[in-house]
Amino acid sequence: MKKSMKTLLLAALAAAALSGCASAPAPEKTTEAPSSQEESSGKSAESKTETDGATYTIGIGQFAEHGSLDNCREGFLLGLAEEGIEEGKNLTVMYENSQADGGTASQIINNFISKKADLICAIATPIAQSAYGATKKTELPVIFTAVTDPVAAALANADGSPVGEVTGTSDKLPVEKQLEMIRTLLPDAKTIGILYSTSEVNSETAIKEYKAAAPAYGFEIVEGPVTSTADIPLAADNLLEKVDCLNNLTDNTVVSALPVILDKAGKKDIPVFGSEVEQVKIGCLASIGLDYVDLGKQTGKMAAKVLKGESKASEMNFEVIKEAAFYGNAKVAENLGITLPSELTDSAAEIFTDIAQK
Repeated sequence: MKKSMKTLLLAALAAAALSGCASAPAPEKTTEAPSSQEESSGKSAESKTETDGATYTIGIGQFAEHGSLDNCREGFLLGLAEEGIEEGKNLTVMYENSQADGGTASQIINNFISKKADLICAIATPIAQSAYGATKKTELPVIFTAVTDPVAAALANADGSPVGEVTGTSDKLPVEKQLEMIRTLLPDAKTIGILYSTSEVNSETAIKEYKAAAPAYGFEIVEGPVTSTADIPLAADNLLEKVDCLNNLTDNTVVSALPVILDKAGKKDIPVFGSEVEQVKIGCLASIGLDYVDLGKQTGKMAAKVLKGESKASEMNFEVIKEAAFYGNAKVAENLGITLPSELTDSAAEIFTDIAQK
């Protein structure tokens, strides 16, 4: 009897255990937490997405304040924007103007270097030389513009190849076309005066080219060298006593004082010829000149290649803008009693009918 009761008791306990297991709810499905390796991988993917659009910081150093160099700067930013690098979106611009002072130009470049610029744009020969001099022992690229003769400025080799991480665009003047235009407008002229700064290698180069080409057009070049803007009023007075007209270069020192020169020449009814559109706009008679906005755009596109890693500055020869066009000022011509002939005006890029205030 005791054995029977014990057997029944064990059977009852076993049944209860089986019943409890049957009624227990099934375990919920769970998602495993990612391993630390998976977490790291996920963060990397997210970080890559956030930095797909690169950002850039550039320093723009401009040697002097005048129309052609301002146009270069405007064009440079337009050229970058056309390549998808735009100020306020993915581009930070530091801009400084040295006001034609070499010492200030050096300070500006050193400031750009200390602020970790990705690239320096140097507008005009003196500041381009400062920029390359300060960066040539580094990998910081320099893109220049408005440099008349990069070879003479020691910014390029004789074959046009870079001397280091430096390249850009030249605003080499179309000297023979300019002389041909002056002869067309002034058939009786014999002497052309040119004011230029002895400290600007670009002007020294241009003077040599003008002196070599002038005899073929029946001209003699009379030089008016200056060392600073303070010399210009007296130098202009002296030169205007000796010449039939003045021809202006892209000399930064002289262009800064162009209104003074135009005023003095105007009082003597002596024509002044410019080297680009902005000079004609403010009172030069005419020019076979460059469009400096286009020159700047060309430079901006070169800079974009460097910033995007498509090319190094040291892999690109400097470039020369090909197009030069006639610009005339009808108001100045009227004041001087000169007729702008149709052979020039028919193909003109622009004819101004007034004199703009600088």
